[in-house]
Amino acid sequence: MAKAKRNKLIDLSQYLALRMAVMVMHAFPIEANLKLAKFLGGMVYFIDRKHRERALGNLRRSFPDMPEADRAVMARQSLQHISMLFIEIFFTSRLIRLDTWSDYVELANFSEVLRLLLRRDKGIIMLSGHYGNFEVLGYVLATLGFETTSIARPLDNTYVNDWIMGIREKKGQKIISKKGATDEVTQVLDSGGAVGFIADQNAGPKGIFVDFFGRKASTFKSIGLLAMQYKVPVVVGCARRINDRFRFRVEAQDIIYPADWENESDPLRYITQRFTKGIEDFVLKDPAQYFWMHRRWKSRPKGEAPEAFD
Repeated sequence: MAKAKRNKLIDLSQYLALRMAVMVMHAFPIEANLKLAKFLGGMVYFIDRKHRERALGNLRRSFPDMPEADRAVMARQSLQHISMLFIEIFFTSRLIRLDTWSDYVELANFSEVLRLLLRRDKGIIMLSGHYGNFEVLGYVLATLGFETTSIARPLDNTYVNDWIMGIREKKGQKIISKKGATDEVTQVLDSGGAVGFIADQNAGPKGIFVDFFGRKASTFKSIGLLAMQYKVPVVVGCARRINDRFRFRVEAQDIIYPADWENESDPLRYITQRFTKGIEDFVLKDPAQYFWMHRRWKSRPKGEAPEAFD
């Protein structure tokens, strides 16, 4: 079904309202804004029944032994983290600079990643998930001089999209549209560059189903196929928010090298399952920072009924 034509006047009004709101935000310290974001996220939990139930449903199936009261707390915290991410996007370019980045970001298990980024003879694939502040990953690397190309779905409001893309690309990170990205991605890998993906998207019925929190989750084949075609390492990492503040621990959870899959009978499944397990492992370190309202398990293997809360 074709999308309805957007009203440019409404889009422009939304854009101007957002710009005004961000101007007001910048009159206050980031920590004050994050407290407001937590409050608003908590309000959304109580008001938005649809997303609350989806988050709780995902948590019930992912943590069957967790008390329901604890799941409710975690679902509310998840929505608070999403609200904080939205606020942080508009402060990142002001706060994270070459002379200040270490005030807000600590790198963990990252020396090998830096080595891979410094060599220019072969590309690298970098993956994260809907967790913590995934937006800050590419921005920090660009600030440090490591250009990355990230794949993202453009926002429907073109005015807002162009503005936010400008923020994200300010330090040299390149954002390309998910639709039709194949040619640009292959060019980056051909030239020895780094390509970044959010790798926990539901891939629909044509995806490859691998285990994620004890359930089959449809996952895009393209990441594994690119790694196999170009024989490049795959880095799985995240940016975990520390103490609900504008401070992040950027860490590499796993690095999958070509030698790891070359003798596997099904290398595509091996790569896909391993990076999915890497995402699960970093989520488990602080599950409240995962976007549990995300429709990760929407598609089901053939013969399996859809999940009721999706």
